[in-house]
Amino acid sequence: MFSIFKSKPKKDSPSILIDIHSHLLPAIDDGAKTMEEAWQIIRTFEDLGYVKLNTTPHIMNDFYRNTPLGIQTKKDQLTNFLKEKYCSIQIEAAAEYYLDESLLQSVENNEALMTFGNQKYLLFETNFLTEPYPLKDFIFKITTKGYKPVLAHPERYEYLHKTFDKLEDLRNRGVLFQLNLLSLIGFYSIPIQRMAESMIDKGWVDFIGSDCHNTQYSVLIEKAQRTKYFKKALDLPLLNNSL
Repeated sequence: MFSIFKSKPKKDSPSILIDIHSHLLPAIDDGAKTMEEAWQIIRTFEDLGYVKLNTTPHIMNDFYRNTPLGIQTKKDQLTNFLKEKYCSIQIEAAAEYYLDESLLQSVENNEALMTFGNQKYLLFETNFLTEPYPLKDFIFKITTKGYKPVLAHPERYEYLHKTFDKLEDLRNRGVLFQLNLLSLIGFYSIPIQRMAESMIDKGWVDFIGSDCHNTQYSVLIEKAQRTKYFKKALDLPLLNNSL
């Protein structure tokens, strides 16, 4: 059947075709609320030339007690919904884990964690203000279990703004860094934008992710992709398109 959305000319395709961080599964965290909203967001990605979206709902014990089964079930529902819309973009699901006691216990219990890519990339975040006491031990344990830790949006953590030494230490421990696309337009704050630019200058970016939560985010993606620092980031050996 013919789809009007397939006939629309796509805008200049980004050199990043795979997004690795988003919150598009409806009514499961603070991201998209409905299937229709998720569809509106995904249409924007598709129109910009993206071919795959890795959506990563929060797993956070105090707020979003999602489970791998629940996430996969919701992902299947979204995939079926998109088929009805004749959407060709590929949807995969992992999680954005919050470093809390629940995650530490899952690691201790050898529970299977949700990852993306063939390299078992594990996306995680921390609180924004202070360095978590178990951070380094957590990194060591998941690394020894075969996971590749990916720290979500390090430019947003205040405890990493004070010195680049902590950021460099994490990198030396094998942590990969995922920069938020909208950080490049000052969406979160100007200091965060400057931090993101400094990370690109240093070559300390392994993935770029949209961290898209809603339509407000999605309409700003094209603007962020036009920035000087996005284009500079494309010269780095980013891992997005290797997935």
